[in-house]
Amino acid sequence: MSPDPKVSVVAYVIQLSVAPVFLLSGVSVTLSVLTNRLARIIDRARKLEERVGDYREELKVLSRRAMCIHRAITQSVTCSILICCVIVTLFISAFYTIDLSRWVAGIFVAAIAVFVGALVSFLREIFIATKSLRFEMEQSAERAAGTSPGNAAK
Repeated sequence: MSPDPKVSVVAYVIQLSVAPVFLLSGVSVTLSVLTNRLARIIDRARKLEERVGDYREELKVLSRRAMCIHRAITQSVTCSILICCVIVTLFISAFYTIDLSRWVAGIFVAAIAVFVGALVSFLREIFIATKSLRFEMEQSAERAAGTSPGNAAK
């Protein structure tokens, strides 16, 4: 008895959708990292807002970092939605025997492009964070040496 052709079509479509599912898994891990970073930024900002007068500059940096992470999360979620659309399109194409290969390719390329944007936003946030860290370390060293920027001008 040969297998039902519809079952073999489903099996084939599932095989095709495995790669996008792995990509979806990778995007999910990235989203987890991004949301953890955003939570740390928000926690730090809340602490600083209690003493807002002393920490206006750091709050501005945290705001920029939060915007980068927000953009990265939005792009990662968009990528996930597009990957899900790829999988749905694969199944529609198989069940209705319609050639949607151009749609699948286009949606997949769009998903990858959006994910690249998310990674660029994430990288930008990391650059901002490390730059502000160096600035804070320099200020701490100057305060320890007694040569703050305000004292140097006097």
